[in-house]
Amino acid sequence: MKRLIIATGNSHKVAEFAKLLEGSGFQAESANSCGGMPAVEETGETFAENARIKALALRAVAPRDRWILSDDSGLEVDALSGAPGVHSARYAGFGATDGDNVEKLLLALAVVPPANRLARFRCVLCLIGPDGKEHFFDGACEGSIADKPLGKNGFGYDPVFIPEGYAQTFGELDGSVKSRLSHRALAAGALRSAVF
Repeated sequence: MKRLIIATGNSHKVAEFAKLLEGSGFQAESANSCGGMPAVEETGETFAENARIKALALRAVAPRDRWILSDDSGLEVDALSGAPGVHSARYAGFGATDGDNVEKLLLALAVVPPANRLARFRCVLCLIGPDGKEHFFDGACEGSIADKPLGKNGFGYDPVFIPEGYAQTFGELDGSVKSRLSHRALAAGALRSAVF
């Protein structure tokens, strides 16, 4: 079993990856196992660059025999040239709430007709092996943006994101649907299919 440290300080994300990687040959553990996740500035212009920044920061302090996994993800809206993208969490500014970000997004799309509100949640994983070799895995959940928030499930942009093939937002759908369709689950699936 390969020991894998998740490059995050978020215990929920560690638990999510542990579940997504069950049976993969990787045993996920928290960055707390090596003193915690170092503080990093996500200065990359792409999800892959930001995922790599986080993975390299943890690689520098982790035991050499461990694998390191980090992710970066967000929402890309075609009508906004891919925004909010890597700025998804701070789209309405630093310290913005989920509600602030959703409100700014809907204002930006106010005059965009439903057919042109195509979007996707994207996740890029960066996996670094004990040998220092870097591997990247991408997952995207296609969909569109609703004209107002609907539902109380999920977080972030979930109340306005309608996944392809559904009429409800992630905020309205059962969590099991989201966990099956999510960009993070799809990226983890690509990692599971890789051979190391």
